[in-house]
Amino acid sequence: MKSWIIIGSILAALAVILGAFGAHGLKARLSPEDLAIFETGVRYHIIHALSIIIIGILGYHISSEILKIPVIFITIGIFLFSGSLYILVLSGARWLGAITPLGGIGFIAGWLLLAYNLWKG
Repeated sequence: MKSWIIIGSILAALAVILGAFGAHGLKARLSPEDLAIFETGVRYHIIHALSIIIIGILGYHISSEILKIPVIFITIGIFLFSGSLYILVLSGARWLGAITPLGGIGFIAGWLLLAYNLWKG
């Protein structure tokens, strides 16, 4: 629980750093389309980092065992979804767009597993 709050906090800080980098360091260098892609990565990144923090807090009130796998899936989702968008925009390697949906699947799986585990537990 505490470790999830720490991980979520670090991921949230990273999202803010990347958001600021995109807004100030990349705005003049990227096309509006690429900047929008980068901003989508940041948006999903911060939402899910905050979610990990909330799930960590929830772990103090219910069994952390039923929360563990959903947090793992959400964390993987951040790296695959947002990470692939960041690298795609910064490197120009458009083929990384094929990885992005896997991150989306990680998010969806995490949320559905959380709902199922809470319902069953």
